[in-house]
Amino acid sequence: MSAAGPGGLTRLSINQETVKQWSLPELAEGCAALGVSAVGLWRAPVQEYGVERAARLMRDHGLAVTSLCRGGFFTAAEPEARAAALQDNRAAVDEAAELGTDTLVLVSGGLPEGDRDIAAARERVAEAIAELAPYAAERGVRLAIEALHPMFASDRCVVSTLGQALDIAERFPAEQVGVVVDTYHLWWDDQVAEGIARAGRAGRIASFQVADWVTPLPEGVLLGRGQLGDGCVDLRGLRESVDAAGFRGAVEVEIFNPALWARDGGEVLAEVAERYLLHVV
Repeated sequence: MSAAGPGGLTRLSINQETVKQWSLPELAEGCAALGVSAVGLWRAPVQEYGVERAARLMRDHGLAVTSLCRGGFFTAAEPEARAAALQDNRAAVDEAAELGTDTLVLVSGGLPEGDRDIAAARERVAEAIAELAPYAAERGVRLAIEALHPMFASDRCVVSTLGQALDIAERFPAEQVGVVVDTYHLWWDDQVAEGIARAGRAGRIASFQVADWVTPLPEGVLLGRGQLGDGCVDLRGLRESVDAAGFRGAVEVEIFNPALWARDGGEVLAEVAERYLLHVV
């Protein structure tokens, strides 16, 4: 594998879920050995390992943490459930701050059972962010709203387009609330280029994540993200769009795929780096 090309691997970040079969120490050691200098982390394995211990592990291996996944799930209507969600999100903010990342990714939540008012659910997302954003800002953490593909609107995320994410984010200062541009979720949208430019003008792009879309869709679409270059997404074109919009941050590879998890982690990591150079840089 060659690191040739503009920037080589310097912007590459490996999301922890891409090599889920690895422990946190294996992730840190593998990335450092390959010359990857950044990772995106997930709350559950970090909590299991210990947040303070995980932060120290990343620092000891020279790894920046580009994001923490995930906060959100704000759409419950019942006061007790909403209060519990906010409490959990404050804990997520604290964890992000301790890990040294300024980006907490928010997956907004789907429709509550029996609820058909998606507009009201989106408004509850905005109301929750209004309560959480000042708390996060005090701790140096920006909330990053991620739009998910519309197929996830019912159970996981009522924010389905970059435009919808920006409509919420723009109610708040840009340094407090931004958006995630995720190729897997946004590649299909004929307004995505306009949305990326809009996000860039306002300094709203907090995170850029990449994965490919493969067909036919595997059973269990949530875990069906494709290896870079295996699908139909114009990964380089979208990367060029976020760059043209002024984004200079990491390119975080986030692939949920059981076939990758069944393989040797070092082999997967090397393949991801190679595909990143071939299809994204």
